Amino acid sequence: MPSSTLTDLSAARLHVITGKGGVGKTTVAAALALALASTGKRVLLVEVEGRQGLSQTFDVPPLGTDEVKLVSHPSGGELWGLSVDAKAALLEYLQLFYKLGRAGTALEKVGAIDFATTIAPGVRDVLLIGKVYEAAGRPRGGRGGGKKGGDLHYDAVVLDAPPTGRAVRFLNVNAGVADVARMGPIKSQADSITRMLHDPRTLVHMVTLLEEMPVQESLDGLRDLADVGLHLGAIVVNQIREPRLTPAHLTALEGSDDDLDELLRTELTAAGLRPTGPMVKGLVQEGRDHAERLGLQDEMAKEIADAGPPVIELPALAGGIEEGGIAVLTDELLDQGVA
Repeated sequence: MPSSTLTDLSAARLHVITGKGGVGKTTVAAALALALASTGKRVLLVEVEGRQGLSQTFDVPPLGTDEVKLVSHPSGGELWGLSVDAKAALLEYLQLFYKLGRAGTALEKVGAIDFATTIAPGVRDVLLIGKVYEAAGRPRGGRGGGKKGGDLHYDAVVLDAPPTGRAVRFLNVNAGVADVARMGPIKSQADSITRMLHDPRTLVHMVTLLEEMPVQESLDGLRDLADVGLHLGAIVVNQIREPRLTPAHLTALEGSDDDLDELLRTELTAAGLRPTGPMVKGLVQEGRDHAERLGLQDEMAKEIADAGPPVIELPALAGGIEEGGIAVLTDELLDQGVA
């Protein structure tokens, strides 16, 4: 399975982030974009699913179709955000290639835009990625003004892509439009986007948790992405739980219930507590559940390590992304050499 090294990650122009739903894909995309911006780069962070996950992550008003500055870093770097909407992208496309003007608005009023973006998902994906393609391909020298980017040159673009189950179809745009656009502007744009996505400077990163279903879906997704010629970046293992028990405790949990009962009663009494039967039994079960969870985590970590791509590990945040959680993940990514 072809992959890149951590050194290659910092040189990438476009970072595509995918993963099973619920693994923290958007949070990782935001932390990666911040890490890149902290090195003095101007970075664009893009979402395409309309969930406004980025506005929630950065606690800003909902993003629109204009590029908006989210963060100015002391290093001189900047983080900009963009939420790509399929309907807006189609209207822009129709104006660009067919000069529809007010006719485009009329089409939207009668539902034709919704129909077009729903009935032809391959075309919809081309339109969505087309905005990313345009931003990633801008030449150096664009300094765009004010709060909106528009013509800014970006040193890197981070795309919060759809989940693993839809990522291959979303990124394999030529196959998506094969049945509906064999020639013309849509096909030409799909070809250009395909060249960008298959460029070695475009890397697809997989976010996962150390749990059976996310790991299996991630490994299957990595193979599918490689099969269509995309370059794999890193596997980002998110929300790693630190052991709460010492090796001695884990060994003790393998003993008999009677031995554990005596041990716990002794330790609880020494701590000034008055142990009861239900309390001791509950603690033993909780300890064994935790030991089982750690064992599964180690097993899943080995499968991830054997997959081939470099692995980045991010800790579980006790307080979530609030109160500096994104900064913690950003520092972790920088420490592990992604920027």
